[in-house]
Amino acid sequence: MTTTITGKNQITIPAAVAASYHLKPGTFIEWLPGATSDEIRCRIIPEPKTLARQLRGAGRKHLRKDRPHPLHRLLSERDNEAAREKAL
Repeated sequence: MTTTITGKNQITIPAAVAASYHLKPGTFIEWLPGATSDEIRCRIIPEPKTLARQLRGAGRKHLRKDRPHPLHRLLSERDNEAAREKAL
């Protein structure tokens, strides 16, 4: 498969390549130098929501059973602060 660079330095990714790598409009691609001067590598940058989905729950294994959940502590602290502000 061969493509041509346009006058605006744009290229078209062949449909078969785009389909096999699940590329769609808005996908970010990082361009990197290749091993030789006539070679260019590229890397697909994952979407932020895909990264967030992969990280969801990753910290659970670090929670300690002998301490309250950090979220519960935070909510308790906020409730206490709100109660103090209300008392003033």
